[in-house]
Amino acid sequence: MNRWKTTELSELFSDITHLQTEEELSLFFRDLCTISELTEMSKRWKAAKLLDSGISIRKTAEETHLSTTTVSRVNQWKNQVGEGGYNILLKKLCQKK
Repeated sequence: MNRWKTTELSELFSDITHLQTEEELSLFFRDLCTISELTEMSKRWKAAKLLDSGISIRKTAEETHLSTTTVSRVNQWKNQVGEGGYNILLKKLCQKK
């Protein structure tokens, strides 16, 4: 198991798979996270999508209102040091279109 993936996180991820609709997911995440946490996650996800579509780090930072440092980190995690999670979902979304 990865060092960051604790038993508690593994259980959380497994449990989340039982939610089936956007409504169920939104209600669960709203109860679990603060508005600030949700906003930050959504901005990072938007940054990953923009970067994947070829938008520059600077332009992505402007559009998401994230710092260029944060956008650069998203880009690094998406392309180099991450677990591949960004690209798994990006690929699934691309196949869905």
